[in-house]
Amino acid sequence: MASTIDPSIAHLYRRAGFGGTPGDLTVGTAAGYAATVDRLLDRSGPDDAEAVRLPDLIPLYFGPAPTAAQTQQITAQRQSQARLLTLWWLDRMATSSSPWREKLTWFWHNHFATSNEKVDSPPMMYAQNQYLRTNGHASFEALTQGMAKDPAMMVWLDSNTNRKGRPNENFSRELMELFTLGIGNYSDADVREAARSFTGWTVDRGAISTSLVQAQADYDTKTLLGQTGAFRADEVISLLVHQPFAAAHVTRNLWSRLAYPVLVDDPVVAELAPAFAADLDATKLVKSIFMHPKFVSADAKTGLVKEPVEWVVGTLRALGLTATQMDSGNPSILTTLDLLGQRPFLPPSVGGWGQNTYWLSTQTSLARQRFAQAIAARADLSWLDPRAPTQSLDALATRLGIEKWTPNSLAALAATTTAKSLVAIALTTPEFVLN
Repeated sequence: MASTIDPSIAHLYRRAGFGGTPGDLTVGTAAGYAATVDRLLDRSGPDDAEAVRLPDLIPLYFGPAPTAAQTQQITAQRQSQARLLTLWWLDRMATSSSPWREKLTWFWHNHFATSNEKVDSPPMMYAQNQYLRTNGHASFEALTQGMAKDPAMMVWLDSNTNRKGRPNENFSRELMELFTLGIGNYSDADVREAARSFTGWTVDRGAISTSLVQAQADYDTKTLLGQTGAFRADEVISLLVHQPFAAAHVTRNLWSRLAYPVLVDDPVVAELAPAFAADLDATKLVKSIFMHPKFVSADAKTGLVKEPVEWVVGTLRALGLTATQMDSGNPSILTTLDLLGQRPFLPPSVGGWGQNTYWLSTQTSLARQRFAQAIAARADLSWLDPRAPTQSLDALATRLGIEKWTPNSLAALAATTTAKSLVAIALTTPEFVLN
């Protein structure tokens, strides 16, 4: 009992998106692997996900001394906006016919992890999200330059309090450790000197903009990574992203999230990083990853546990539902993501979310079971007929992009008597939970 689609195409859609629809997988199988890679990476066509309506996100009162009633109202409005913003992005992921745009945005959200827990401004988080979506496919240098001046990032890492004579090192440290060079490829002195270069920038929370206050900027001579000069912010970023360590660090992170986890000294990183270092073109790097023989190897096809967002969105795409529809479920989609430990716009730290065993526990297993039952109860399952078990299992494998069922899964599925229970069990099998 197996799916009729090409397993490499199903694997590609899981990693370059959140799982393909039956139509995606059928078309991809007919077109072939290389052509499907090109189609997924092509950004020349319209983005139909723009049809997902964005709720009104209005910057709220930021006066110096709001009353208790104003504070309570502002808090409630921000919480409502944050919830609606999260549903908006999940709906884009679930319905887009250009899933790579959303998957890459999701990758950069984890790479440049920023949490609304501290930013406390859904409009700022939306602006950052759109910036990542618009710019994440091209130059890594340009992307990083923009993120250094992104209002949400500046609030998150305290760049808006960074002043001449009192440099705040939070952003410069994470810029080196997490965003560009990786641990061990810089010194504390480099962090301190770089922090001086980012002084003077400030955030206007109401206008969601940033500006440079010249009097608060440090233009004096600095020494960074063995080079000396009156470095400004953009010059520091240019220096960092063109270090060999940066290309290896970003390559390692992308490979680890798209194929299977590796260390920075893995041979596959050494093979791919030099070409990325030459132009810092993110799309070229991603295409090299997707076309690499190891990307479609057995190790890669079972090399990742789906992150909660990937698993939840994958179920929505497979069953033709939206996050908004499941917002009223029991449990709701956001409650489920909270129980699973991953809600968009709320990474646990600047280091983002972990991988694989990070997501496996008794609690997450129970949360997956409950949501699988809830979404199976809501979905149109007329394409399944439990009275014809062989055909139903084959149809289910095709729908979920599963190459074949293991004996244990087959035994569990064969014991079911309804379409709802069949789907609920299938969504929690290792074949579907493993990415």
